[in-house]
Amino acid sequence: MLDLVEGGSSWEEVVSLAKEVEKLGINIINTGIGWHEARVPTIASGVPRATFSGVTAKLRKEVSVPVVACNRVNTPEVAEEIIANGQADMVSMARPFLADPDFVIKSEQGRANEINTCIGCNQGCLDQVFEGKVATCLVNPNACKEYEVKVQPTEQPRKIAVVGAGPAGMIIAAVAAERGHQVTIFESRDTLGGEFEIAARIPGKEEFFETLRYFKHRFERAEVNVRLGQTATKEQLLEERYDDVVVATGVRPWTPPIPGTETAEYLNYLDVLVDRKTVGKRVAIIGAGPIGFDVAEFLTEPEGHQQQSKEAFMAEWGIDSNFATRGGITKTQSIPPVDREIFMLEVRDMKVGSDLSKTTGWIHRTILQKRQVKMWGGVTFNQVDSKRVDITHKGENKVLDVDTVIVCAGQKSRSDLVSELENSGVNVHVIGAAQDARGMDAKKAFAVGLELAKTL
Repeated sequence: MLDLVEGGSSWEEVVSLAKEVEKLGINIINTGIGWHEARVPTIASGVPRATFSGVTAKLRKEVSVPVVACNRVNTPEVAEEIIANGQADMVSMARPFLADPDFVIKSEQGRANEINTCIGCNQGCLDQVFEGKVATCLVNPNACKEYEVKVQPTEQPRKIAVVGAGPAGMIIAAVAAERGHQVTIFESRDTLGGEFEIAARIPGKEEFFETLRYFKHRFERAEVNVRLGQTATKEQLLEERYDDVVVATGVRPWTPPIPGTETAEYLNYLDVLVDRKTVGKRVAIIGAGPIGFDVAEFLTEPEGHQQQSKEAFMAEWGIDSNFATRGGITKTQSIPPVDREIFMLEVRDMKVGSDLSKTTGWIHRTILQKRQVKMWGGVTFNQVDSKRVDITHKGENKVLDVDTVIVCAGQKSRSDLVSELENSGVNVHVIGAAQDARGMDAKKAFAVGLELAKTL
């Protein structure tokens, strides 16, 4: 129904095709949005929910058979609204059933708050399929593995402490409690989620908060004792006599050996995203991995950012909101003004952002290109001072005068508690990034957390 490529079908051609197949006796028409070649996001988390339901509504007036809306419909409420407003006769979903196979049952029983919502990340499903791997789901690592090792009730209930409420810690606590163990989860911050919750603060990743809502309700049902704002100590854990302690304390920012950083004043991603420290107008971001991209997107959003509306999204990506132009795209794009100049500097000699998600990485690169962020790979750091970054890039010496330097170049496991608990007589399990920060992300953390939870 909507090609989203230059020279694509006109609306008249879409309607003509629909009427022709209707004559042939088809009994339902599903919605297709965008070709793979389209340079417009259609299913990623940053696409507002039900952005394209208006396409189906427009065709529904032209045909007599039922039409189906799709794309970025991930809650029962959004689906019901589409149908109630007469935009479609049915709504199709795919990824939401990977995230929660009981989606329909929970909806029918009025338990929508208990649905494990698809966050539109594509990391467990499409990214894996495009690499020739079996699909699964970041927020539900049991997806497509239901017939492997199943979660069984325990025959020997134990008293378990989980230290850290990031992805690995949350899923271990929930599954262990559901199996019959007595579980307490400690989190030094005032919110669940760890690094996952920090990522949810990035514009376009607001869906991540749905996962935290889901685990909050899951903890309540399983009677997990949740202690937020508490840093678990060795003395406390021993005094409360836990049989097992799961250390899921995640990571802390780490600065690689860059000349000058020993004495320079600089920020890290927690300073920016959590503590909201002041950032100037000219910024050097050292590191162009996923965290560097998150920080750059956060800093180039307009002040007072709110979740983007359908209308603003369409204007920014050049989509004709009336779906009348050929391919449904326009020649103009409305780019929000950016009041910062940002340099992203990467040591690795590579296309900056090439190690981002296969299906969504291009979106983040495109966003920063539109915002005129300079992304340089193959950088050698000669000297970094608080207001000055001396580099060599493509054989040329460059000196950047900046207001703020932000280091997003690495993370280190936060595992101090492990050594403290050695020889204490407690069974200690180290999981997720606390065990190894290299290459650890939310998808892997949820997955390894589930595997451990099955065996406790």
